[in-house]
Amino acid sequence: MRKFGKWIGAGMGWTIGGPIGAILGFALGSFVDASNLEKFNDKNVNTTTGDFIVSLLVLLAAVMKADQKIMRSELSFIKNYLIKAFGEEEAAEMLKILRDVLKQDIPLKDVTSQIRSRMDYPSRLQLMHLIFNLAMADGTVIQSELIQLEQIAHDLGINAADTVSLKNMFVKSANWAYRVLEVNTNATAEEIKKAYRQLALKNHPDKVAYLGEEIRRKAQEKFQMISEAYETIKKERGIV
Repeated sequence: MRKFGKWIGAGMGWTIGGPIGAILGFALGSFVDASNLEKFNDKNVNTTTGDFIVSLLVLLAAVMKADQKIMRSELSFIKNYLIKAFGEEEAAEMLKILRDVLKQDIPLKDVTSQIRSRMDYPSRLQLMHLIFNLAMADGTVIQSELIQLEQIAHDLGINAADTVSLKNMFVKSANWAYRVLEVNTNATAEEIKKAYRQLALKNHPDKVAYLGEEIRRKAQEKFQMISEAYETIKKERGIV
């Protein structure tokens, strides 16, 4: 049996079954035997760190394949990002799986349907945040990738306002701070304060703490981006 990092060694849940399980079967080889599938298909199995990570890798592969070619520069960028986020050992194992997944056809609608039915909303928000970050942080995202990102968010059940908010955390267009907070530029000070409180509550890192410290740390970065948008508007408006 090959070694696949602490997040698989500690156990995986619902991603072993269904369309993601079929993809992982190719990547993980003999790691899963038939006797395990019934347990993993149990609707009562909660999301594990492993479920979250492999969901991220499969969706990221789908985005990378959107333009019908995989660039070495993309893999290099992702490698550096994963090392920074998860450490060298875990990043190396994740890249092995990503490279295998990239060789396959990904039934994206089925994959997103499985994730949507099994993963809670705050975790799906964090999943989408990481995908936007990876796809857009180098500033070279193309239109086909952007369309793919928005479609994935929609199919994951992320509402449109949250999708716009996530996108503007990385591409700071005009009025980006308002879009991050999901308010109009003519919103009152009280409406802005209320929007910030609601968004901060929805995106609080503690909501994904059960997925492990690495994921919680990345969620904290998202939380800080929301706070940055709020502070930007407060400074522009002179809101106390």
